[in-house]
Formats: sequence, structure tokens, C-alpha cells
Amino acid sequence: MSRAVLSIGSNMGDRLGFLQQAVDGFADVLVAVSPVYETAPWGVTDQPDFLNAVLVVESPDVDERGWLRRGQAVEDASGRVRTLRWGPRTLDVDVVTVDDVRSDDPVLLLPHPGAHERATVLIPWLDIDPDAVLPGRGRVDQLEFSADGVHRRTDLVLRVG
Repeated sequence: MSRAVLSIGSNMGDRLGFLQQAVDGFADVLVAVSPVYETAPWGVTDQPDFLNAVLVVESPDVDERGWLRRGQAVEDASGRVRTLRWGPRTLDVDVVTVDDVRSDDPVLLLPHPGAHERATVLIPWLDIDPDAVLPGRGRVDQLEFSADGVHRRTDLVLRVG
């Protein structure tokens, strides 16, 4: 059995619609979906705000590379074009963790190297798993990170099923 935490985000076009595409793309393996958050961009800050959420998925047939391939297929289906690192995107699906797997392969770094300081990942993750642990960093609720620029959107809901 393989269990993964995925971070999803969009800041172009129908942001909520693109997040819903991600939820739908993982519907057969979905364990939990976080609330939606609106977040300020980082890295390249001259771009629209993001909508973000976290998914927990599980399957006996998918390993860490399989989660990456599935995420990339969902991104491709949204029309994702990679032109600028940390730039605007229709949909971004990041593999945050897969069980206790550690990987230093540049194609799939696990756990995701920036996850421990990204409120866009940690806050929604805690919503659906208050006991979450980030391998190599410890309990998520004990990590130090800034929640500035991260706002829960109670008016936006991702449908499951």
C-alpha cells in the first residue's frame, strides 16, 4: 500500500475548476481533500494569487514514481505549460510525501524539499491530518513557518465523488 500527500495549486484561468480537475483525476484513489486556500505567490511574485489544496491518496499499485506520473498527466490534461520556474500555471501537482520514502533523484525529490516551510502545503495538510508527519522534519504542527498571505476560502469547495 502506498499513501501520498499531494499539493495542488492554480493561478490561471478557472483556478477552482483546475483544482477540481485534480480532485477528479485522483478520485479512484482519494482518501481526503483539504479546504481551499488562497495564497500569495512566492518565487516569482508578479503574478496572480493561487488557489491551493492538499490531497491524500492511497493505492496498493502506485509507487512514488507512479504518483509523479499521475500528477503530471493531470497537469497535462489541464493544459499546463512549463515556461517559467515558479511562474503562473493552470495546475501544479506536487508530490509532497510518499510513505517514508526518501529520494534525492532530481526528477522526484522526497519528501518535497520546500514543503517544511510552505504554509500553502502545511496548513491545508493539517486540516485533513492533524497528526501529519513530514519525514525528516517531524510533526507538521510543530514546524515553524509563516502563514502570511494564506487565507481559507470558505466560499470555495472541491467536490468529492
